[in-house]
Amino acid sequence: VQLQASGGGLVQAGGSLRLSCVASGIIFGFNDMGWYRQAPGKQRELVAIITSDGRSNYADSGRGRFTISRDNAKYTVDLQMNRLEPDDTGVYYCYARTRLSGSEAWGQGTQVTVSS
Repeated sequence: VQLQASGGGLVQAGGSLRLSCVASGIIFGFNDMGWYRQAPGKQRELVAIITSDGRSNYADSGRGRFTISRDNAKYTVDLQMNRLEPDDTGVYYCYARTRLSGSEAWGQGTQVTVSS
């Protein structure tokens, strides 16, 4: 399983970024996909998740600002982040969970830095 994330960078508060993750080695349509982040000195936390049948859920911190989407034909999951805040700074990880087996996989992470 390989999850290749991209799209991170440095942005000013109030700006936007779009993260993208390309999956390989899995049957994409059987997997819930998501994004987690880890801020310096903090535990990794859920940002957003989208199930294999397209239902999405968000952490309170990003609800209304972030949108997760998936393309089952392209094996991609994207995270559109708007009105970014300094607290959104962290390493963002792509995540996959196979529904039937519960097995999980993580991408290598992409750095998002929001300056005030």
